[in-house]
Amino acid sequence: MLLAFLLLLAAVGELLVNSRALVVKYQSRYYFPTFTRFHPGTDFGEPYSYGTNYRQLAEKFAREHTDNWVLMPPVPYDPYENDFRPGVYPPTPPSWQERHFLGTDTTGRDVLARLFYGFRTAMIFSLLYMACVYLLGIVVGCAMGYFGGSFDLITQRLVEIWSNIPFLYIVIIVASVVTPNLAWLLAIVVLFSWTGMTYYMRTATYKEKARDYVAAAEVLGASTARIIVRHVLPNTLSTIVTFIPFTLANAITLLTALDFLGFGLPPPTPSWGELLHQGTANLDAPWIVTSTFVALVVILSLVTFIGEAVREAFDPKKFTIYE
Repeated sequence: MLLAFLLLLAAVGELLVNSRALVVKYQSRYYFPTFTRFHPGTDFGEPYSYGTNYRQLAEKFAREHTDNWVLMPPVPYDPYENDFRPGVYPPTPPSWQERHFLGTDTTGRDVLARLFYGFRTAMIFSLLYMACVYLLGIVVGCAMGYFGGSFDLITQRLVEIWSNIPFLYIVIIVASVVTPNLAWLLAIVVLFSWTGMTYYMRTATYKEKARDYVAAAEVLGASTARIIVRHVLPNTLSTIVTFIPFTLANAITLLTALDFLGFGLPPPTPSWGELLHQGTANLDAPWIVTSTFVALVVILSLVTFIGEAVREAFDPKKFTIYE
């Protein structure tokens, strides 16, 4: 439930962590900058035509004691914003007065904002990673297990060769040639991560293919696609489901490690790995590495606990009674 709650918060992140106001009341009119078009400062009586600084606008309206007011999110900073103040040099420690609840990093960006959006980036990456890995692994593994023979033998050898290609070297080469955005990084990681699922699906499909219901479906004239999709796959569901949380945890760890090494998402993308790199390089600002480490441990622990619960729920030995 806690992980689901965090995912829900991440989905509506702009309502919680954002430098744009949720609601502005100015001259008896209401504006919703978070959800509508860009508003220059001139829209609210400011002397500049670039983007409105809603924190300063809120302070101005509060001093004027008029009917104008600004409602800001609980964390009024975005993950890309450098908050430089006169006489103050980043990184700065946590401050409730400035609403930097976890302090700022080495470039003056709010740590909580970067943690929050880094979590959303990590979960999007891990969910897409899981979907792509499962799609490739299930298709290839089911085909190997169902058709068997020479097809199975040749495909196994190809999978073994492909799985021995050094993944990290490929990432380094690609990162040196192009700037790996989320799509590029996801494609590279999936390309070298799907092979492990094929072995599990191959074994499960071999076992299910030998059962009587598959033979009955063949006698009744069911097509190969129908047998695999309607009969074999549903009966291998336990194998698929039990690996989902651990695949998510592996993807989060992998993305964090690549960002920490500098081969992941390009800066200034919010990333836990980039925050860990900053924190370990600036141990005199312990709030950076501590907050990131705690967030990483909490999320990985939640995902692992869910994985253990799912594994127990699908464990046939738990419900077996020997007489």
